[in-house]
Amino acid sequence: LQWSSPPEAIEHFKSQEIWFAPPQFYELCRLCNFSSLHELHKFNSERALEGCERWMPVILTASDGYIQLLPGDELYPEDPDYTGEKKITLSTDKKVEDLMKEGSIFHRIVIKNINDLAVYVNIQAKYKHMNPVMINSNNSDYNSRL
Repeated sequence: LQWSSPPEAIEHFKSQEIWFAPPQFYELCRLCNFSSLHELHKFNSERALEGCERWMPVILTASDGYIQLLPGDELYPEDPDYTGEKKITLSTDKKVEDLMKEGSIFHRIVIKNINDLAVYVNIQAKYKHMNPVMINSNNSDYNSRL
């Protein structure tokens, strides 16, 4: 077991030394906004009473990968399946790159494969929260529309 800062952990992920599930990758990208534990603590103390939001990622299956859609994304459903009872599946024959080029309002994690994640957010975070730093786990770049 080794302690790493969030940027170091992401570098270990990029080099495939360790693996994180998409939600943990997202949170590590969010933690990259803070250069010290003191800064993180100060931020958390200041926004502690603002509230929080329940999220349910919705998976969109593309022809060459997946996109985890999060609240606020233009493709996020109006009524997500919080319980799993509806078994909603979203899929398209389009490629991830095409979906990214066509879109303009992003809050998503792009998953090309298990070791290739990228976070894209261009919406305002709710409850005075901090958006993640947009980091690709590889060299793919869909930032041209942001």
